[in-house]
Amino acid sequence: QVIADMREKRYEDEGIGSSYMFRVDHDTIIDATKCGNFARFINHSCNPNCYAKVITVESQKKIVIYSKQHINVNEEITYDYKFPIEDVKIPCLCGSENCRGTLN
Repeated sequence: QVIADMREKRYEDEGIGSSYMFRVDHDTIIDATKCGNFARFINHSCNPNCYAKVITVESQKKIVIYSKQHINVNEEITYDYKFPIEDVKIPCLCGSENCRGTLN
């Protein structure tokens, strides 16, 4: 977590507006801010059509995005980020009917 916090601060100092970090387990965070596949650009929704699951392939942990329902052509793919609860609330702008109002 300390390294992830340092990277977030560095990205902020470099003017990178968003970071794409995903907590895999207590000890591991995948940082896809500067490289990764298109999944790093999947937006949050409080009413998502997908979910993320961590799997292990040949001793390596991977993040897999599964659909929860049929997804139409040109429909946005979303999942619930489930950010940890922190003192500072991050506003949610997903616009779903059951929006929690915050990402955490």
